Amino acid sequence: MDTLEMREVEAAIEGILFASGEPVHVERICVAMNMDRATVELVLQKLTDYYAYERRGMRLLKLEDSYQLCSAPEYGELIRKAFEVRRPAKLSQPALEVLTIIAYYQPTTRAYVDQIRGVDSSYTVGLLLDRHLIEECGRLQVPGRPRLYRTTQTFLRAFHLNSLDDLPEMSGLEEDGQLRLDDLQVEAPAEEA
Repeated sequence: MDTLEMREVEAAIEGILFASGEPVHVERICVAMNMDRATVELVLQKLTDYYAYERRGMRLLKLEDSYQLCSAPEYGELIRKAFEVRRPAKLSQPALEVLTIIAYYQPTTRAYVDQIRGVDSSYTVGLLLDRHLIEECGRLQVPGRPRLYRTTQTFLRAFHLNSLDDLPEMSGLEEDGQLRLDDLQVEAPAEEA
């Protein structure tokens, strides 16, 4: 096997191990790579040595007849710190209402959201801004120049949408463009990863 071929084989095996996130049996790698076990084990040993010798942030562990990429133990404390961020709480019904109004009428102002809901939405708009589900996108060209809001890429990811075109049709949307909140049926997104 020449050097370029060996690098490609190493990269492919590394990709398989990384994508798995759990131990991968050596036979599974053999089948995927269409290679014999001795060659695959040679490549795996070379990768194991490389990670250890170069003091990379990950290690390749052999667990019986399986291999797994894992983080290097010397960086364990830093890795724990990076993942100590708490998961955001699920959205409340008022937050879902405000988010729905902004999603369907964007760009829109907080005053318009307040008008539809019949209550002050400033706290909820602030919460949605903090969670990066909405963002300011300019100002309305009227006296007082109120801020305009729209949804973000984070909103699309949280609700598993590719674009705003994927928003479901809303049954509470009247022909005159008005929204009836009593017909509003919105589900909260699943816990964010």
